[in-house]
Amino acid sequence: MSVAPAFTAVPARTFRNELRAIKIVWHRDMIRFLRDKPRIISALLQPMLYLFVLGSGLGAAVPRASGVDLRMFMFPGVMAMAVLFTCFFSAGSMVWDREFGFMREMLVAPVNRSAILVGKCCGGATVGTFQGLVMFAVAGLVGVPYSPALMIGVFAELVLLSFAITALAVMISARIRSMQAFMALVQMLMMPLFFLSGALFPLAGLPGWLTLLTRLDPLTYAVDPIRRLVLAHAAPNMPFAGVTWRAWIVPTWLELALVAATALLALGVAIVQFRRAD
Repeated sequence: MSVAPAFTAVPARTFRNELRAIKIVWHRDMIRFLRDKPRIISALLQPMLYLFVLGSGLGAAVPRASGVDLRMFMFPGVMAMAVLFTCFFSAGSMVWDREFGFMREMLVAPVNRSAILVGKCCGGATVGTFQGLVMFAVAGLVGVPYSPALMIGVFAELVLLSFAITALAVMISARIRSMQAFMALVQMLMMPLFFLSGALFPLAGLPGWLTLLTRLDPLTYAVDPIRRLVLAHAAPNMPFAGVTWRAWIVPTWLELALVAATALLALGVAIVQFRRAD
């Protein structure tokens, strides 16, 4: 006796289903992040050490510029550091999913692969922004006043920074198949990105080769707008030029546009790589 073949109805790829896929990937990242308490604590511990231990130690040895505490100057860079670490390790879950087989279950879903990456970037941007806001909560300890305008501005810039860093990390992890390889590559990239961004030191008066490297670092154009905003509220009389191209001071809107362009470019490259992946 012949058996009739069973047919399975596959949902059509509609825009609504793509948004639902993005939400599911985002929600999964939120659950993983909130359940991983050691990850939350460890992602905050290193920035706190840089801010209060390194900042206090160097502040005692280096004279204050215009009466500004060194920790206040470092504070925006330390917030960026918390975001950087969190977003990179959030994107690393893609490698973990691929190594242990869960990624195959997502790839057979009737949705565009780009929706998975967008959901991953949204998840990383959310947790990165959260970690940055937790760091912002200690702003008063380094002399940064709380104000609604400052909070709104910092929040918007942290969202953009978090999305851009997550997109870069997703681009890196799109074709990597082992967690060991990802961790080695992350360690090789994260610290140069952080130190060359001017998070811990002013960008004026540097040697020529170091000036070039800092201007090529995309994180430079994310740290500087946050620092401008913080110092405008905390130390408006401090002489601070920000990022310059030769003698031209790069405006904040252009810096943010460069960060947004970096995010879109990285996401586009990641989508192309991910579609070619097995």
